[in-house]
Amino acid sequence: MKLLIHDLNDGDWNKISHKYQGYNIISNNGSIRPCIGCFGCWDKDPGKCIIHDGYENMGHLIHHADEVVIISRYTWGGFSSFVKNVLDRSLGYSLPFIEIKNGHSYLKKRYNENKPFSFIFYGCNIIIEEQNNNTKIAVAALCSLTRSYIKGITFVNNVQIAPPKKRSMTLNVTNYNNVEEKIILLNASMRSANSNSAKLADKLAMLLNKQTEIMHLEVFINRMTELIQILSNAKILVLCTPIYDEGCPSQLIRLLELFANEYNGGSKKIYVLSNDGLYDIKQFENLFSTVRNWCQTMNFAYCGGLGISAGPLIVNYMSRFGSWPTKKVAQEMDRFCEAINNNDKTEDIYTEPYFFPRFLYTFINNRTWGKKAKENGIRPEDLYRRL
Repeated sequence: MKLLIHDLNDGDWNKISHKYQGYNIISNNGSIRPCIGCFGCWDKDPGKCIIHDGYENMGHLIHHADEVVIISRYTWGGFSSFVKNVLDRSLGYSLPFIEIKNGHSYLKKRYNENKPFSFIFYGCNIIIEEQNNNTKIAVAALCSLTRSYIKGITFVNNVQIAPPKKRSMTLNVTNYNNVEEKIILLNASMRSANSNSAKLADKLAMLLNKQTEIMHLEVFINRMTELIQILSNAKILVLCTPIYDEGCPSQLIRLLELFANEYNGGSKKIYVLSNDGLYDIKQFENLFSTVRNWCQTMNFAYCGGLGISAGPLIVNYMSRFGSWPTKKVAQEMDRFCEAINNNDKTEDIYTEPYFFPRFLYTFINNRTWGKKAKENGIRPEDLYRRL
């Protein structure tokens, strides 16, 4: 059996469905919910998402597929929000344990296999240079996380599949030039104020010398248009987000999609503050690339990102921010804040714990999961369950 994940509408799907007879088809039926970052697929019901909406068995389906085929609208160099949502909900395909290979950190395999993935990206006016530079980053990031390999990448430059028509919004301001110089820090984590992203946003807000407001995407998950209306009232927007599957979480991509379809206001300055549970800094490249490409589409100014690896460790030592092991992160956050305070750009900044070795972080992480399993009423050996 082969598994197909696609985001095509009914009309476009009917034109090609005959090519995929016998495939297990995953499409958008309108019920999918975003990953909430709870890790229940690791320490509560290992291998299976705890959100029961029809998409809870994605890790199981990927395992039993001979090949995984993904058809996605080309979205700023990567996947559409629906496809990314399905991939985010597939986290249980991997184990929670980290291993270090060739100097890089990876999640251990739940299944001893090397799954082939094929990718078909479609859209209007796909640029060859973007194909080579951007999409390969997103695809490589996904396959790196799932420990799979790329069987093929195809681009369908279909002018008949036009992007959604942009819908003009009525802003709450009469003249965009009069929009107040307020900075909105948008926490894109579905864990809202309890997330590492929110705590890092709080720290950033304390260091800025301008009026700031922290908002939580989770609160507006079913009121995205209202959120876009609010975000229109700031010239500076900082996207504070975790990394899911080494890229933007699906809920953030969905917001960016709606922004592109509905917003017709003036330019903005966009910054990114991101954190990840792995120790490596390479995974931020995909997320920064997506936001940068989105800014180009929107005629916004992409002003740089700050990527913080080993986020749980940094947040755990937030009370001593600026000393071990947060010294390096604090220094880079100061540099990031200086750029925002001066309405200036910065190159993308990548930082990690100070004098806290990767092997020790890996050891602590891996030991933690057994304790969490017991707290949730399962045995530590159940974490390795295969479905």
